[in-house]
Amino acid sequence: QVQLVESGGGLVQPGGSLRLSCVVSGTIFSIGTMGWYRQAPGNQRELVATIASNGATNYADSVKGRFTISRDNAKNTVHLQMNNLKPDDTGVYYCHREAWRLAYWGQGTQVTVSS
Repeated sequence: QVQLVESGGGLVQPGGSLRLSCVVSGTIFSIGTMGWYRQAPGNQRELVATIASNGATNYADSVKGRFTISRDNAKNTVHLQMNNLKPDDTGVYYCHREAWRLAYWGQGTQVTVSS
């Protein structure tokens, strides 16, 4: 079955950086759109960034210029490089995959931005 496993979350001070990774197994990774979503306590899950199979990217306005999504099809991995982190970036970050009208989620990784 399709599995998505995230890593790279943690505690970081405002202005710091983190790099999230998501390894996908059980499917043809190069086909389909990969994305990162996040959910803060008391809030709905929201889109952070997506990357299509052709490399086209899309970002939430709140992270443009600070976050970069990328994919490595040879390693079945999608990354989210997060720079200049702010306390509002705190939340659980989820990896998402959509292909052939099917959607899958990872288990999530916690990101906390605090001094």
